[in-house]
Amino acid sequence: MNQSLAFVFPGQGSQHLGMLAELAEQFGVIQQTFADASDALGYDLWALTQEGPEEALNSTEKTQPALLTAGVALWRLWKEQGGDQPALMAGHSLGEYTALTCAGALALKDAVVLVKQRGEFMQAAVPAGQGGMAAVLGLDDAKVEEACRQAAQGAVVSAVNYNSPGQVVIAGAADAVARAVAECKAAGAKRAVELPVSVPSHCELMKPAAEQLKAALDAVEMKMPEVTVIQNVAARPAQDLAELRSNLVEQLYRPVLWTGSVQAMAERGAEVLVECGPGKVLSGLNKRIQRSLTVMAINDPAGLEKALGR
Repeated sequence: MNQSLAFVFPGQGSQHLGMLAELAEQFGVIQQTFADASDALGYDLWALTQEGPEEALNSTEKTQPALLTAGVALWRLWKEQGGDQPALMAGHSLGEYTALTCAGALALKDAVVLVKQRGEFMQAAVPAGQGGMAAVLGLDDAKVEEACRQAAQGAVVSAVNYNSPGQVVIAGAADAVARAVAECKAAGAKRAVELPVSVPSHCELMKPAAEQLKAALDAVEMKMPEVTVIQNVAARPAQDLAELRSNLVEQLYRPVLWTGSVQAMAERGAEVLVECGPGKVLSGLNKRIQRSLTVMAINDPAGLEKALGR
């Protein structure tokens, strides 16, 4: 095990048509992993990621299995190529399920069905158009939180993703989010922009979905991960299986403490963070959180080769 190495897994937003295509041409494990997931889901997940339609790939109950499978495929490729065993893992929102799957806590066939259900529960919890999310850049966390309090007026709106210093995502009822965006701008935010999403993730509006998710989680076999996984809601690993499951349920309606999670990994000795999924979204955040970190992404042949040979 490499004590200075950590793997991180992205959440929704990293998906795109054609993802991992270059690697799939060279390494059979990529499409084989997608075939394993497709068997569990009952549809051709690889075809969806390569051919679309894009609207279907971006539908949350399809996005979540696609991203989880992509992360697992890259992890399997990493191990197949003799990559070092990391000491730590973490995933952003959905990515936490990918981390747990790669760490041996969940079987892939169970994980893809579970996150498909998670997406369905989230979509059903808030009717389309009634919820919203917005990204706030260049404003202290405390000021974002205060803007949400001022804007709430009895409705739900709160900070839900602490992505990096100066980058916070808020979520809640659509009207309240719009008011909070205006409050953030008035408070001096460099940018505050509503996001094109249909589900207000990680806020109190997701509590009905969390109740359904708990039942689904209870029905799935799970064990403690073989690699330490830093969980979103506490920015630390669970002490036992009950806490691990509880954290996954709470993650639906509590904030993603990504800044704290990356800091926790650095405090535990992580020096190199490898992003295991399509894109490089987390790599940019991770460097802003902890400048001393080396960040890499293995979403294409060049990135994989660099990470393996570092």
